[in-house]
Amino acid sequence: MPDPGPSLSTERLILRRWRDSDREPFARLNSDPEVMAHFQRPLTREESDALVDRIETRFDERGYGLWAVERRDDGVFLGFTGLAYQTFEAPFTPCVEVGWRFDKFAWRHGYATEAAREALRFGFIDADLDEIVSFTAVGHQASIRVMERIGMHRNPAEDFDYPSVPVGHPLRRTVLYRLRREEFTQ
Repeated sequence: MPDPGPSLSTERLILRRWRDSDREPFARLNSDPEVMAHFQRPLTREESDALVDRIETRFDERGYGLWAVERRDDGVFLGFTGLAYQTFEAPFTPCVEVGWRFDKFAWRHGYATEAAREALRFGFIDADLDEIVSFTAVGHQASIRVMERIGMHRNPAEDFDYPSVPVGHPLRRTVLYRLRREEFTQ
């Protein structure tokens, strides 16, 4: 049996490997235009399931990835948070990114911040990473606020055009935030 990889927990959340039962609520949130407003488009069920498969493969390859997040008190699936190894063409890649995506009912409860802090802790302490980055479209203020709350910092000179977003598309310009291990406070 393959190593299930780490499960992480916080006061309110459990970050764990994916289950088949996560696929339906994950597909629902990925198909929601409001949840996906800062992506090029919502995902189909097939695309969402393929994303889960890729996430699980990354866990097997690296020992970490984008954990499924459930609320500790009732086990409800909220979305994901975790670490993703990125190799697309950019001045700062390859790198490890901390990222998150939550269903609308889970917004504005501090879950993304709480889960991202735990993912950073794992990345710096358990995975021994020197730096973790995060990035999002310039206008995605909710994610930018999470990046700032978890202690990440931005140099506007490092903002970039996301290579897979077409030229002229409003989501192409992307902000880059960074955090080094020595800057991380638990």
